[in-house]
Amino acid sequence: MENTGKYTEKLAKYILIAAGAAIVLGLCWFFREVITYVLAAVVVSLIAKPLVNVLKKIEIKGKHAPDWLLAAFSLIFVLACFFTLAYVVVPIAGSIIKNISLGSIESSLRSISGPLADLNAFLTQTFPRLGEDFRIEVAVVQELQNLFNVTLFSSWIGSAASFFTSLAIGLFSVTFIGFFFIKDDGLFTNIICSIVPDKHEKTTEKAISDIGHLLSRYFIGVLLEVLGVALINFLGLSLIARLGVNAALGIAFITGIFNIIPYVGPLMGGVIGTILGIILKYSSATPIGLDVNFWVFTGILIAIFSFTQLVDNFVYQPLIYSTSIKAKPLEIFIVLLIVGHIGGPLAMIIAIPAYTVVRVIAFRFFGHVKAIKRLIPDEKLITPETE
Repeated sequence: MENTGKYTEKLAKYILIAAGAAIVLGLCWFFREVITYVLAAVVVSLIAKPLVNVLKKIEIKGKHAPDWLLAAFSLIFVLACFFTLAYVVVPIAGSIIKNISLGSIESSLRSISGPLADLNAFLTQTFPRLGEDFRIEVAVVQELQNLFNVTLFSSWIGSAASFFTSLAIGLFSVTFIGFFFIKDDGLFTNIICSIVPDKHEKTTEKAISDIGHLLSRYFIGVLLEVLGVALINFLGLSLIARLGVNAALGIAFITGIFNIIPYVGPLMGGVIGTILGIILKYSSATPIGLDVNFWVFTGILIAIFSFTQLVDNFVYQPLIYSTSIKAKPLEIFIVLLIVGHIGGPLAMIIAIPAYTVVRVIAFRFFGHVKAIKRLIPDEKLITPETE
């Protein structure tokens, strides 16, 4: 009877835990927009945090600036950088996408009909399963039709009013919440610790501090990576491929944005950048691009994006993904493979931040487990004091 009573108590305990978890998940789903605003505000505050730390060291006549002023200045500076970049680059990239109609694609395909005929013959001979009627230009047009779906754009335009309304609410919410997260450095920690049992409060504070430090470095590193990749591509496209400043800047910005997706993003950006460069060169009313034949020009574009990807793989990504979150490259690669297999390329964007959170929590709360000890044998691999 005693054993039966113990099993009943354990079962009741597990049922209560499961019910509580279900209620929490349900509330998170119901208030998902609010949670998104809070998380976005956390990201903004993490990016602004290093600037605040630098400003706090400045003294004027032995006095520091008040916290609210430092928080406001840092927040305005970060948002101004984003809006300036968007104001300068986004219209150029948007005009490139807008001008690439199916007519311009077909025009560019007619201009390179000779090289395409040779390529189709090579493909059909090498891969007989494609069939004698296979035409790569037809496949490209079909894929681009799917990518630039007219119906999809019409639905976007139809919902533009609601989109901008939601965007305005989101920007105001993120700015307002982010200001207080920056001003009151321990506000987020206090919110989390208020729902944590007392015996775990100190450990939770250390975990949040570690997570904040590592993610701050990571997000800043990703921004620098995007700008670095865009800069290299811009120089290559403008100085070597001679596509012109606007076209080079727009394509470089698009490829830089794709770099937010770890490992897969640079390849996707390179393929899209090559296609955009070819279409712009052979469909433009005014001559642009290096005056060489189709295959040489295509090879130049591929070489530019390949060089950028090599720099990204061997310089940027090891510094950002390994150094910033203090994890081993193989460890990160396996995590990205798993997340990419489950959720696809877009899920890989949040894979590393989410893994950083899980990794810190596992070390702080389950550091005695053998697997955790093997992965993180030293506290220096997780704490910020080593810098």
